[in-house]
Amino acid sequence: MRYGKEHKQATRQRIIEAAGRRFKRDGIDGSGISTLMTDAGLTNGAFYTHFTSKDDLVATAVSDQLQAQNARIVAQAAPGRAGLEQIVRRYLSAQHRDSSDDGCPSAALLDEIRRCTDPTKQAYTDGVLMVIDGIAARLAPDDPLSVRTKALGAYAMMAGTLQLSRALTDRQLADELLEQGIHNALALLGVEHGHSSPAM
Repeated sequence: MRYGKEHKQATRQRIIEAAGRRFKRDGIDGSGISTLMTDAGLTNGAFYTHFTSKDDLVATAVSDQLQAQNARIVAQAAPGRAGLEQIVRRYLSAQHRDSSDDGCPSAALLDEIRRCTDPTKQAYTDGVLMVIDGIAARLAPDDPLSVRTKALGAYAMMAGTLQLSRALTDRQLADELLEQGIHNALALLGVEHGHSSPAM
């Protein structure tokens, strides 16, 4: 019995999502095709039905992870300055820090992505710009391109803060770092800091 196109697409998406989680947990280089396919509940033989190579899967998974991050953290935020504070607080929340499998691909994979193939770097660039443009649109709704670099700087600061917070063994220090990161990012974005928004 041959499966239909919808089943093939659902299977492909299952592989992409499982790979995204595994890459963030074990790294791209540390994740072999057999492990990725086992995570998706499939055999190795099924891999090449969906992807031409591991690099093809990496580029697709990186893109998918950034789309998911955008949907979860940026797209749901309110417009304007209130939305900026929501984005920063959701991103730099203890919950986001503690769930790296479902968290930011930048904080988990940036060092490896720089060594990846050009298609993966392009997928990463496109995905990050989608996230950045959502931040820039709230920062300067009339001219988001004018603040794109500032938004990118804030995102870089947030990703670095999240990365460092995940690496610290001192939980209190890690929590304080997240709070300082929120303060720093909001200051960079020119957002009044004072009222608390709900976390993720």
